[in-house]
Amino acid sequence: MSFVRIAGGAGVGFGGVPHHVEVTGSGPVCVLSAGLGLAWFDWDPVVELLAPWRTVVRFDRPGAGLSGHARVAPTLAGEAGRIARVLDAVGLSGPATVVGHSLAGFHCEAFARLFPARTAGLVLADSSVEERPGVRVPRRVRVGAARMCGAVLGGAGLPRAAGPVLRRAAVRGDSAPGDAVRRVYGASRVLQGALLEYATYGDLATELDALRREFPLRGRLPVTVLAAYSHGPTTWLTRQRGLAATLDAAFHVARPSGHLLIRDAPLAVAEAVLTTPR
Repeated sequence: MSFVRIAGGAGVGFGGVPHHVEVTGSGPVCVLSAGLGLAWFDWDPVVELLAPWRTVVRFDRPGAGLSGHARVAPTLAGEAGRIARVLDAVGLSGPATVVGHSLAGFHCEAFARLFPARTAGLVLADSSVEERPGVRVPRRVRVGAARMCGAVLGGAGLPRAAGPVLRRAAVRGDSAPGDAVRRVYGASRVLQGALLEYATYGDLATELDALRREFPLRGRLPVTVLAAYSHGPTTWLTRQRGLAATLDAAFHVARPSGHLLIRDAPLAVAEAVLTTPR
């Protein structure tokens, strides 16, 4: 039986996969969705700032954090629907501000397009950007290779031996709880989930390109693009400005910050949420 864990306790079932969900605070609802390979605790610094003013919902996708194995490869419509089902599962059906970091920016923008009545605002935190999306290798080949690679590396014990160490090396000044890092990044299912998301990245970008043509954003929907900035003017900032122009969004830069701005610049992320009209 699949279920939602709410702050460590059992909840309702959905989707055929156990989902880990945390609900914190009170007030208007916002949903936080992290980028590829990240977990619920990466939002801790942002949640601390938002909880006095917002009901904050954060969750782990299948194959991430404390959620169960990713049984199927991701699709954009599926990830947008997942956000809706998480909100339903915790009894929060009203409009929410959706906040997507990195790859999850695709998911949250898709949610805003497919569920306009349930979207109060959209914040993209250093979101992925693909101006000319496309894929060359067939999806079944990429997904099969990701599953095989995950099975081989998991069977060899690589996640348990090196996963937490690699996480600490990748995230500068990582303040995530050590026991949570070991529990998450020592698990083979997390490696497998990250490989599947990486393998299907181009598919999601292509789906989003089609959604933008078919499902315009609701008129007057407040949208904010928040970009990371650490080493002076870059092509990446130009692309983020282009994304803001495409979405007719407010544009802000978090200085200083690397791509993991949900940890590097939590105040900037919180301000983007709190200044979004509701």
